[in-house]
Amino acid sequence: MVEVGEIIYQGARAFLRRQYGTIAVMSVVTATTIGLALLLSYFLGDRTGVPGGGVFGTAVATMGMLMTCPYILSEDTFGPITDNANGINQMARAGDSIRRVTDRLDAVGNTTKALTKGYALVSAGLAAFLLFHAYLDRVAFLRNAPFGDVNLDRVEVFVGALFAAMLVYLFASLAIQAVGGAAGKIIGEVRRQFAANPKILTGEALPDYAKAVDITARAALRGMVVPGLIPVLGPVFIGVVFHLNKQYDAAMAVAALLMVGTIGGILLASYMNNGGGAWDNAKKFIEDGQLIDAEGTVHGKGSPAHAAAVVGDTVGDPLKDTAGPSLHVFVKLLATVTLVLAPLFI
Repeated sequence: MVEVGEIIYQGARAFLRRQYGTIAVMSVVTATTIGLALLLSYFLGDRTGVPGGGVFGTAVATMGMLMTCPYILSEDTFGPITDNANGINQMARAGDSIRRVTDRLDAVGNTTKALTKGYALVSAGLAAFLLFHAYLDRVAFLRNAPFGDVNLDRVEVFVGALFAAMLVYLFASLAIQAVGGAAGKIIGEVRRQFAANPKILTGEALPDYAKAVDITARAALRGMVVPGLIPVLGPVFIGVVFHLNKQYDAAMAVAALLMVGTIGGILLASYMNNGGGAWDNAKKFIEDGQLIDAEGTVHGKGSPAHAAAVVGDTVGDPLKDTAGPSLHVFVKLLATVTLVLAPLFI
């Protein structure tokens, strides 16, 4: 047991060393792509000479991305189909040869899902930029005066930005905890059914699938109530608190919250989407017998490396399927709520 634990520990350390580089690459690629798209579209729009042409150029770029939505949806649908095919093969005991084929298709599906989430990520960044400009125009309209610039030298702006970064990580952690809580309830229900009806283990009786589905649905709905309230109540809280003291500019603090919340959410979602998919495919890579060390030993199913990969996949699933995609919604909802509820703190 000590030797196995040491192998897993060393494997985890080696993985983390590589993961640091992966995180940096993903962050650079995401930030560069969104930044270049905004700069180029704003520049081309501004060159038209039309008032507000720069913002209109970014709007056109956003709509251009949305035109590819049917293709993106078809890619996104491919992943769950191949994943479910894997589960059906396992329940039907179709054999290892068929499972190897569906494993590879599932690995491709994980990659296509990661790509579609990247699409949603970039579209969220472009749309948030537009909504941020709409928020500034809304504030100027309500005040009947130009908004000016968001001054980073003001203490309320720094606090708003700090609060925004905290909200991003709080939202992600609550989403991951919701998945863990639901998984724990499912495990408890499975153990209960095995204890109540041992014939399930021998195949003489069928388990109560409906009960497990009901637990999952209820846990999913209840678990996302608190995370769903964060992007709604966060801007209102910051805006109202600073609005109570007239020496602070509440609208500027909320603008900082919107900007930093968008940036932080995009970069964290990029890491979670790609990192979770990489962990999932790493397990399939090992199960397919592709992990061979320098001595020629194959580390497949049942090996310590496979045990470590299963742990990584368990962590990666809520990252790539729950918290990462939810952060796209978080960014857009944060911008929408800030725009709609601006009169509360003006």
